[in-house]
Amino acid sequence: MPGHKGAGPLGCEALDITEIDGADELYDPRGVIAESEANASRLFGARTLYSAGGSSLAIRAMLWAALSGSGDPRDAVVLAGRNAHRAFLSAAALIGFDVAWLHPKPGDAYHGCTVTASDVEAALERLGERCRAVYLTSPDYLGHMQDIAAVAAACRRYGAKLLVDDAHGAYLKFLPNGSRHPVDLGADLCCDSAHKTLPALTGAAYLHIHPGCGVDPRRAREAMALFGSSSPSWLALQSLDACNPYLEGLPASLAGFLPKVDALKAALTERGWRLAGDEPMKLTLAPRVFGWTGDALAERLSRSGVVCEFHDPDFITLMPSPMNTDADLRRLEDALLAVPRREPLPDAAPEYRAPEAVLSPREAAFAPRETLPLEMCEGRVLAASALSCPPCVPVAVCGERIDAVVIKRLRYYGFGKCEVVSVD
Repeated sequence: MPGHKGAGPLGCEALDITEIDGADELYDPRGVIAESEANASRLFGARTLYSAGGSSLAIRAMLWAALSGSGDPRDAVVLAGRNAHRAFLSAAALIGFDVAWLHPKPGDAYHGCTVTASDVEAALERLGERCRAVYLTSPDYLGHMQDIAAVAAACRRYGAKLLVDDAHGAYLKFLPNGSRHPVDLGADLCCDSAHKTLPALTGAAYLHIHPGCGVDPRRAREAMALFGSSSPSWLALQSLDACNPYLEGLPASLAGFLPKVDALKAALTERGWRLAGDEPMKLTLAPRVFGWTGDALAERLSRSGVVCEFHDPDFITLMPSPMNTDADLRRLEDALLAVPRREPLPDAAPEYRAPEAVLSPREAAFAPRETLPLEMCEGRVLAASALSCPPCVPVAVCGERIDAVVIKRLRYYGFGKCEVVSVD
């Protein structure tokens, strides 16, 4: 194996190998993979494991590793920001832990969820010893970053581990003015999607374990083998290895690139565009004040050769990186500055109200189900997470009752039907 025998239509087949002698084994590395992970660990200042299954695999692995070392994970509660990636919900269904949600505050978008240390402390006090971990997304799809240092301090006071989905923030370790990476701010475990902000192939990601957090890296490795493919992509692993020398020079690259992003943001703000988020290397526009929906603006930009990372009725998100050229940034700036300003559109996003939890994610995932038109779903219990992809953030969560407010929110984001728990 592989069946292409090193030749094929893509041109990369000669590099696409498998677990042959000399190539090492991802879930029991003793050779080149172990050496490469050691280099990455030195660069990130953590125990860093490679994932060829993206941050989705790392999310499931870090939850298993954090919960399985101190009793049955099915007895545990994880306190989580509501804007969790769908991999978190699949982990809840597979592992069986309960979820206590930290809900968005007034003004938060559904894919954002502001969480303070006070929020976490109050919830941990209420939940007691069953709550073994806190799970946050930072940065989120809109570029909002949580106060990880303050939340980490709160978690330590209550003996809960802090897990962070940092899929969009691998570069934060290498900012020229100092690291803003979750591990350096006190997180116990976190994941990075190297393919989102570094020059790595799709599916290449990291799982970072803070030194001294009490999680055995061998347990995390076992978890990755439990949830991951036994045939991981060696192309993705080679791209992670190739990122190591790139990371050595990344502080200098970011020192030259981030001022260009800042200048672009300043030019757009001066033109009247409203920006969201505080992540350095992300550009999020809230275009309704400019008279455009995010969907319409994304369609217009695509005609200028600019493809957004994400768009919905209220936002567009773009993710530049040092791999972009000055010509790329000029094309983006020219395209946005050429957009005609129109009468502002009213804020139409539906309100968020915490739904009634009826079943756990595991109970809902394994329950008999049926698919119904949205208008027939009121009062029913959602069986499968309703998602907008990207981002893979649930508009509604499995196991919760679908009320009129949830239906309004689902309809706003384009859902016309739902999988619901069957009624006997």
